[in-house]
Amino acid sequence: MNPTQEQASAPAGWLVTGAGGMLGQDVLARLAAAGERTTALDRAALDLTDADAVRQALRHHRPAVVVNCAAWTAVDDAETREAEALAINGDGPAHLADACARTGAVLLHVSTDYVFAGDATTPYAEDAPTAPRSAYGRTKLAGERAVLETLPDRGYVVRTAWLYGTGGPNFVRTMIGLEGRRETLDVVDDQRGQPTWSADLAGLLIELGRGALAGTAPAGVYHGTSSGETTWYGFTREIFRLLGTDPDRVRPTTSEAFVRPAPRPAYSVLGHERFAAAGIEPLRDWRAALTEAFPAIHRVHEKENPA
Repeated sequence: MNPTQEQASAPAGWLVTGAGGMLGQDVLARLAAAGERTTALDRAALDLTDADAVRQALRHHRPAVVVNCAAWTAVDDAETREAEALAINGDGPAHLADACARTGAVLLHVSTDYVFAGDATTPYAEDAPTAPRSAYGRTKLAGERAVLETLPDRGYVVRTAWLYGTGGPNFVRTMIGLEGRRETLDVVDDQRGQPTWSADLAGLLIELGRGALAGTAPAGVYHGTSSGETTWYGFTREIFRLLGTDPDRVRPTTSEAFVRPAPRPAYSVLGHERFAAAGIEPLRDWRAALTEAFPAIHRVHEKENPA
């Protein structure tokens, strides 16, 4: 036993940070459906930038697995507020990793495709060189490194991208709204990625956590994105098709038409080879996931935006 671990009692159950966010809500729902003992901590309940508070939370709750869904996700704002983003995306995971090292918990930390340069032409492997081009990407990479260095045997980094779901603002909900307000829509066709349903990712995180506890899933980096790939233009056409409207109302354009403070990766397709080593199936094709997810997302939009 590591002498630094605070082993007053055996760890048990799951603790989810960022529990109020889109992914956090889905992780909690999946854990509840599985009958798992769970502690949900949103931003108000736990300030990840406070190392003492993080240590006390883990010492009190004694989870076997921590799933860190908390993050600064305002990509453009991070360009001018990098120190604030780093406190959450870099220092926060570092504090969690330190607390997990003390209590013996497994840490599943959710990261992003933005740690890569986005200039590849084939899917990024889990061990591909990182080279973030934005402040957001740099802060997320700092968090990854803290987890992997502090918890070489119990730290898991799960990179995801193009995430959507029912529990928060996201691209699918935005496009549903714009379809009702615009005759045509210009959407970027020179950025490629993998639309990923947050509920699918939640299930994958739980499988990985169970594999970690069973000793069948090696620690390290995994990629949690849907299979297949498309562009934002192709993604929007599929959304329009599911809405029952003409996909040709969506028109392709280039990134130069939508200049943003933070550069967007032109290529965000991630490979999934490490899940095979863990005996876990990668996520299904993005179209199949979107087709299943869409009715619930549409209902939420209609409820929040009544005619």
